[in-house]
Amino acid sequence: MRTTVVIGGNFAGITAALELKRKDPKNQRVILIDKSPLFLFIPSLIWVPFGRRDIKDISFRKDKILEKKGVEFVHAEAIKVLPEDNKVETTKGDFEYNDLVIATGPKVKYDVAKGVKDYAYYIGTPDGAMKTRKALNAFKENPGPVVIGATQNAGCMGAAYEFLFNIEKWLREQKIRKKVDLYWITPETYLGHFGIDGMPMGNTMLKTFMKMFNIHYRTEVGVEEVKSNGVLLSSGEFIESNFTMLMPPFIGVEFVVNSKGLQTNAAGYIPVNDTYQHVTHKNIWAAGIAVDVKLPFKPGKVPFSGPKTGYPSDETGKVVAENILRVQKGKKLKEKPWGKIPGLCIMDAGKKEVLIVSNHLFKPRTFAIMIPNVIYDFGKILFEKYFLWKTRNGLSYLP
Repeated sequence: MRTTVVIGGNFAGITAALELKRKDPKNQRVILIDKSPLFLFIPSLIWVPFGRRDIKDISFRKDKILEKKGVEFVHAEAIKVLPEDNKVETTKGDFEYNDLVIATGPKVKYDVAKGVKDYAYYIGTPDGAMKTRKALNAFKENPGPVVIGATQNAGCMGAAYEFLFNIEKWLREQKIRKKVDLYWITPETYLGHFGIDGMPMGNTMLKTFMKMFNIHYRTEVGVEEVKSNGVLLSSGEFIESNFTMLMPPFIGVEFVVNSKGLQTNAAGYIPVNDTYQHVTHKNIWAAGIAVDVKLPFKPGKVPFSGPKTGYPSDETGKVVAENILRVQKGKKLKEKPWGKIPGLCIMDAGKKEVLIVSNHLFKPRTFAIMIPNVIYDFGKILFEKYFLWKTRNGLSYLP
C-alpha cells in the first residue's frame, strides 16, 4: 500500500485526500495533516462582520468525515518537508510518504505597508471577521469616512469588492449612510480587472455600481501607510477614515518557507507544471493557493496578483489525486493549466449579486459573461449550502 500525505485540509487538501482514497481505496493510505480540525467555507466570511453568518454556520469538524471515508486525520502543524528523505516533520512526529500533496493555503503579508496590521481590518480569517464585526458595532456610534480596498500585490480583489457593497448596504440599514463618505482603493488598472484581465462589460457595470451607491474610487494606487485616522496612498493622496478594511497580499506559509530543500518561488509558492507536479521533486504535488500561478498579463504601475479562489482550488485537488494514481499506473498525466480552469464565481453585492462565468479563468476565452442579479443574492446562498452539504458528506467527486 502506498502512502500519500496531504498538508492542509480546506478546499484543495480535503478534495485531494477524499478523491485519492475514493478512487483506489484498497491500495492507498492517505494521511491528511492540518493544524485546524475545522473545514471553513471561506467565501462566506464576508457576511460574518454584519451578523448575517456566524463562524459555526460556515464550518464543521472534518476529522470524522475523513475517517469515515478512510482518510487518516492528524491534528498537527507541519513544520517542514525533507524531500530527499520523503518525510514531513510535524508537531506530532514525522510522517514518511510516497507522494506529498501541499495544499496549505496562504499566509497574509500584513507588513506590505506600514500600519496595515495595526489600523486596518482584514476579513479573510474567522478571527479577523469577528474583530471586524466588533469594530463596526463601535463605528455605528461614531460614523465617518470609510476606506475599503486592496493593497499593492494583493490578489483577492473579489472578496474586497463584496465587502464594499455589503458595508454600503449595512450603512443604509443602520441609517447612517449619509454620514459616511465611502471610498474604494485598488491597485487594479481598472475597475473589475479582478486579477484576470477583466470580463466583458465588467468595468462598465462596476462604474455604474459605484455611481449608483455613491462610492468614490481610486484605481492604480497602492498603500503607503495606514494611520489611525486614514490611509496614505502611493499617489500622495491622504484619505481620512474612521474604519478601514484592506486585503493584503498572500505569501507562502511557514511550512513551505522553512523547507529549505523544497524549491519555491520568491513568495513561497510551489513551482509546478500543468499537471501540478513539482518541477523538480516528482513525488511532490501542489494544489490550491500553494500553487505558483504565472499571470498572462502585465499589471500597471502598481503591482497586483491573480485570484486563487475556492473553485480552482477544488479543481486542482481533483487533478492532483487523479495524477498520483496515473503515475502509479504508468499512464499519461492529466494537464489542466490554472488559466484554463473555467471561471465560475458569484460575487455578492449586498443582497444583490453578479454571476461571473467564463470557459477559461485567463484569456484567451471563447465564452465570458457577467450577469447582474439586482433582486437578491440567492445564487451565492445556494452555492454556499451546496458546497457545505457536499463537503460535509465527503462527496468530493461532485462539481
